[in-house]
Amino acid sequence: MKIRENVELGPLTTLGVGGPARYFTVAEIEMEIEEAVRWATERRLPLFVLGGGSNLLVSDAGFPGLVVQIAIRGVRDCGEGTFEVGAGEVWDEFVDRMVNMRMQGVECLAGIPGSVGGTPVQNVGAYGQEVAETIVRVRAFDRRTAEFVELDREACNFRYRKSLFNTDEPERYIVTRVDFRLHPNGQAQVTYGDVKRYFAESMKVADLTEVARAVRRIRRNKGMLIVEGDRDCRSAGSFFKNPVVDSGKLDDVVAAAAAKHETVPHWQAGDGEVKLSAAWLIEQAGFPKGFVDGAAGISSRHTLALVNLGGATAADIERLQDRIQAGVRAKFGVTLEREPVKLG
Repeated sequence: MKIRENVELGPLTTLGVGGPARYFTVAEIEMEIEEAVRWATERRLPLFVLGGGSNLLVSDAGFPGLVVQIAIRGVRDCGEGTFEVGAGEVWDEFVDRMVNMRMQGVECLAGIPGSVGGTPVQNVGAYGQEVAETIVRVRAFDRRTAEFVELDREACNFRYRKSLFNTDEPERYIVTRVDFRLHPNGQAQVTYGDVKRYFAESMKVADLTEVARAVRRIRRNKGMLIVEGDRDCRSAGSFFKNPVVDSGKLDDVVAAAAAKHETVPHWQAGDGEVKLSAAWLIEQAGFPKGFVDGAAGISSRHTLALVNLGGATAADIERLQDRIQAGVRAKFGVTLEREPVKLG
């Protein structure tokens, strides 16, 4: 295990802000993760696990402990649609491979930046699919017992953008491998509004390849696909989660917006709750696409993406975050929750 000192973390994230890690190492095999944890524990240092850096906001002060970047690669075809995938595999490359093999189940998750190991942590989802639907097992290092464990889907406790790994017992587990069960020659999923409209307008056949291609095109049009040189892409993806509130709260939102129920975007979330559109709330509170606050701003193509317009600091991003949260809270009485992980 090679330990480096004072490694800048901003360039390792899609948002591109933040200070250095006091110590930094790359783990390419499981044994190096175990060694890194032991190294940090012996020195009483905090430890952070870095994947693709796509859902991360690093503070300007950086991180005073050890950052371990997971680079465990490999995709093993176990037959009957089951694949064991190293946590360091690039997620979008894995999606491409599955689509080319006619494996259904992740085609709507094309174009999402980051690594495979990060997908179960926040139960990545988009355009009608969630990874929880295809994950059958997660292998991880348990920092409490100092052993490698394998957790089935039920043990992972997946919910909307949540899981055992980021909510129930955060920082306990370090994901090293994710096992998926996909559907050989399955029919592509076309249930989400944007995707359905794309195929209705294009008249193309919605097979796996075309759905993945359509999703990437939709994401690019929204500035949610990483494209070098496109300032709308210097983001951490969706910065706010769609809030889930009691059904009665919908009436308050409707009244505050002076709108009708059918014009306020919402979806039933079960147990007497509804999910509201964070993007709609933000725009209605006075923060449109292209809104600028110094070196930080809102994407000109997607209201949920806060972007680094060039030279932004983490403080700039957080100042804009606070302004948006305060504005939505003042107008609608709804608190928006940040989606990216804060480090430092």
